[in-house]
Amino acid sequence: MPPGHRPTTSPNTLSRRLGTGDAVVIGLGSMIGAGVFAAFGPAARAAGAGLLVGLLIAAMIAYCNAVASAQLAAASPTSGGTYIYGRERIGQWAGFTAGWGFVVGKTASCAAMALTFASYAVPGPWWGQRALAVVSVVALAALNYRGVTRTVFLTRLLVAASTTALAVVVVAVAVGGDAGPANLGGWPTLDGGGIYGILQAAGLLFFAFAGYARIATMAEEVREPARAIPRAIPIALFITVAVYLVVAITALLAAGPHRLADAAAPLVTAVQAAGVPIAAPVVRVGAALASLGALLALIAGIGRTSLAMARHGDLPRWLGAVHPRYRVPHHAEIALAAVVGAVVASVDLRGVIGFSSFGVLVYYAIANVAAFRQPRRERRWPRWLNVLGVAGCLVLVATLPWQSVIAGLVMFGLGLAGRAIVLAVRSSRVA
Repeated sequence: MPPGHRPTTSPNTLSRRLGTGDAVVIGLGSMIGAGVFAAFGPAARAAGAGLLVGLLIAAMIAYCNAVASAQLAAASPTSGGTYIYGRERIGQWAGFTAGWGFVVGKTASCAAMALTFASYAVPGPWWGQRALAVVSVVALAALNYRGVTRTVFLTRLLVAASTTALAVVVVAVAVGGDAGPANLGGWPTLDGGGIYGILQAAGLLFFAFAGYARIATMAEEVREPARAIPRAIPIALFITVAVYLVVAITALLAAGPHRLADAAAPLVTAVQAAGVPIAAPVVRVGAALASLGALLALIAGIGRTSLAMARHGDLPRWLGAVHPRYRVPHHAEIALAAVVGAVVASVDLRGVIGFSSFGVLVYYAIANVAAFRQPRRERRWPRWLNVLGVAGCLVLVATLPWQSVIAGLVMFGLGLAGRAIVLAVRSSRVA
């Protein structure tokens, strides 16, 4: 190659700007936020103190899914994640099912994160919270529009701020004096929900671990993806599991499972129960920043999956455009901002965790099947992890709240029926 020559790229390919550290930060920004500030309440209602067992189950299944995603992304470093892996390893319908589940579930999660941010940032009237939620979606979509390097920079700041706030919560509860094992309520609260309750808590808490998918869906923008992605995904997951365990134990020791179950803001309740109400504003700021970090990474990940689906004709081709200067899927991100903005302005999605978990668990079940079918030369982890991952995803889907299961089945039915109609129309035009 002549000196100074730079390889050309296609107008519709993304630039590889991210290193291993950047990928880890994107994963942390996606995971540390939603669950640690929002999911402990629903999990405590399902399982009491048994949410700790549910957290470990969710972490184990998340690990199976993470290594499957890492192995697949290293072999196929392109945007789209399991949508692409499902198409390549299983078939087009499997790929579409995974992509549809990711886009629909995570679009709802975007709305939930925007509303979570607004509810912590604005204690005032509901209309003020809705307005701020819409503004946050538009602002972060505009940031993603300007390029992924700016996304990584802001994500670093948000992750640092939210983890600092969590550290303040842990320290405040430790020195408050009112926290202790007596607040747990003994064995009955650990087993109060039974096995079903613990598995339901695991399914709800799984919502918090799904951020590592963002690393895989952005594989087309990672330098040396075969080396960086298999490192970044497990690192981000292990850090998140450690943080969640510490915070969950701290919150249970401070407030007990019953108070957490009734709390709209579980960590605020925890510091107040520990006798340190002065820490509550720090928790609110941390929750708001963490929600912004999760929303930022969600927008980026959904945009890349929509780009991949549009490239293959499973979403409108218009969504497959890449900005000529900023090298991002700008049409997909504009459309996403419009949809999410409309949802947060009109619908209360604070109960969306179960619905999002349904879509994401289906997504990862397909990822595990795709990873199981990889040849020996592409394998980095044993196949039994893929089997465990599929089984775990299906069990957690079945034990989610029934409303979430019905909503998820309806949404998948609409998506699959819509694709069948589109394919039939295309076939008739060709004939």
